[in-house]
Amino acid sequence: MNRNGVLSNLRSAAVVALVAGALAGCGETMGSLGGPSAKVAEVESDASGASKGNIASLSDVIQRNPSDPTAYNTRGIAYAKIGQFPEAIEDFSKSIQLDPKFSGAYTNRALAYRQIEKDGPALADFNAAISANPNDAAAYLGRGNLLRAQGHFPDALADLNSAIRINPEGAQAYHARGLIYQKQGNHAQAIVDFNNAIDRDPFAGAPYEARAQSYMATGKFNEAVDDYDAALNVDSSDAGAWSGLGLAYEKLGNKAKAIESYNRAMLVDPSNPAARAGVARLS
Repeated sequence: MNRNGVLSNLRSAAVVALVAGALAGCGETMGSLGGPSAKVAEVESDASGASKGNIASLSDVIQRNPSDPTAYNTRGIAYAKIGQFPEAIEDFSKSIQLDPKFSGAYTNRALAYRQIEKDGPALADFNAAISANPNDAAAYLGRGNLLRAQGHFPDALADLNSAIRINPEGAQAYHARGLIYQKQGNHAQAIVDFNNAIDRDPFAGAPYEARAQSYMATGKFNEAVDDYDAALNVDSSDAGAWSGLGLAYEKLGNKAKAIESYNRAMLVDPSNPAARAGVARLS
């Protein structure tokens, strides 16, 4: 197979390697909704074993094409999905060495750095990705999430607005922006953004849970129950959603359902403070 054919196959492999919900139009970067850590996941793990198989195949491709930056980037994604972040970073770095303008590799390395709590190098890589490609929506999203986590809300909002402008069909930026509005007490605008996130990815649990929290803050307890139920339909082991559901039922005066929900939360996480406090109140 000639080099063009290899590159074409690798671009397809990069898309296959991505998790569901990755930013449309950014087939060389990783990221999805609905995972751990602050309810905005940036790398979704792969428990199926498929990524390990991909790594073996991609290593063969790299051996045949050692100067192909796309191959290293794609293998880096596979390493990241099974939690081998040092190996992923090494591959992304090799990809960048081969192509210093490869914005997707900078973004991916930044996301991997975030997973091992190296926010300084992550921020530098997001900046480099945007410098290489000012229309890299995934880089704006990633930098926006990093700035949001650090409490730099104005700058985070600017980045998330850019991500939405470039990729208006992506769910993650709406969700992340909604979390900022929620933190600022602007629940009406937060709910609008969570609505937009859910419209674009109805199978992610995090926006339902976030919207439920804003409904709780505005006294819309029945709506909160519906959203906590939706979040639990996606992930029945979410202790936070169970405890939130318990509080919503408690606010509605349904003691039996509240206790049942709090108990479910403690089955998942016996130390869950909201659930323990709820059971203590109602016992």
